[in-house]
Amino acid sequence: MSEKTKSTIERLEEEGELAADYLEELLDIADLDGDIEIDVENDRASVEIISEESATLERLVGEDGEVLDALQELTRLAVQTETGERSRLMLDIAGFRADRKAELQDIAMEAIARLRATGVAQKLDPMNPFERKVCHDVVATEGLRSESEGSEPHRCVVILPADESDEIEESDAE
Repeated sequence: MSEKTKSTIERLEEEGELAADYLEELLDIADLDGDIEIDVENDRASVEIISEESATLERLVGEDGEVLDALQELTRLAVQTETGERSRLMLDIAGFRADRKAELQDIAMEAIARLRATGVAQKLDPMNPFERKVCHDVVATEGLRSESEGSEPHRCVVILPADESDEIEESDAE
């Protein structure tokens, strides 16, 4: 392992530890039970709050993950305050992001199937940056192209044929 790789992994592990400390305090204040798991994946720290009774953590996820997104940003800011560097840390609570990622992969594959069947570009519903990244990754794995278009909060993924010279007709996805 190179010295640079080792220091990057160590830095990300430190981010995870700092995030875990911050989140443990939050759980104590909210009087919620949960265990915190720390990992490093895709060149970023990954922290998950889990509980045997996931229902107790639902308040920390919120409707469509809005509370989770806010907690992730607060956790990133707490880490940045300690390290002086911007964090790209990913936070998951009770498996919400993992479940959403699987759902998004299915949505992207269905849109890819429609594109391959019709030759028509597929425009997905508006998504947050995490959701768009999941879709872009699926599209790239399938050897196609994708772009994000629009502005927040209406930014969405458009899936395009692999060959730029293909005639493209845009269609709204369901």
